[in-house]
Amino acid sequence: MKKSVFDISEKVSVVTGGGGVLGGSIAKSLIEAGSKVVVLDIRKENVMNRVEELKKMGGEAIGFVSNVLDVEEMKLTRDKILDKWGSINILINAAGGNLPGATLTEEQTVFDMKIEDFEKVTQLNMNGTVYPCLVFGEAMAKQGSGSIVNVSSMATLSAISRVPGYSVAKSGIDIFTKWMSMELGTKFGEKVRVNAIAPGFFIGDQNRKVLINDDGSYTERSKKVIARTTMGRFGDITELNGIVQFLCSDAASFITGTIIPVDGGFSSFSGV
Repeated sequence: MKKSVFDISEKVSVVTGGGGVLGGSIAKSLIEAGSKVVVLDIRKENVMNRVEELKKMGGEAIGFVSNVLDVEEMKLTRDKILDKWGSINILINAAGGNLPGATLTEEQTVFDMKIEDFEKVTQLNMNGTVYPCLVFGEAMAKQGSGSIVNVSSMATLSAISRVPGYSVAKSGIDIFTKWMSMELGTKFGEKVRVNAIAPGFFIGDQNRKVLINDDGSYTERSKKVIARTTMGRFGDITELNGIVQFLCSDAASFITGTIIPVDGGFSSFSGV
């Protein structure tokens, strides 16, 4: 039987931030789709726990403690992956996040922002995506095929209050995604593709305090988000998995350099 164009079985997938909520959800969906998964995370315990979880699901998985800001360390990791499985077909850049010091309170202005936290957030989110693209993208360029999926944000489409560093970093990811897709596509062939997803609003550990009150009710910020979201709700983290698998499959063979919103209509709704 001919394989579906959506099939990604047997492909080797590297997931940065694979020990976290977003990366973990994507890693599990890739395992369910038959992909071999490499979990990268800076936290050893998270790597071990995620790999064990993926293996219990019946899939092939390995993990490495790896810092997405350490290029030389990632090169060593890349070589170990190639020695074991021979190729790297998919890269999901899920490592990232925000810091309390880089998130302004309602009473603060941008002039109260901690510069050191701004720098940490922009480094982690922007360079933490750029560097893995360079390291693992080189393997894809040499083999003439591969799919990279970066994680952008709604914070790039319009100014979202209180998160200047995160917004700047994710905006950098948008243009780098387009630039890298052009570079790889024109110089290494049409089968090397780079895209990004732009998640809308999902409640996770990093933003829970600004979206959910101690009593479990929505904050005023949450109410504003919901009012601007066509579907009238927050997303579930698993709702990102389908678009990721699509972009990594041959069904998306003519798609590169795109940033695709997964936002319940937030980016298209004026709120009026």
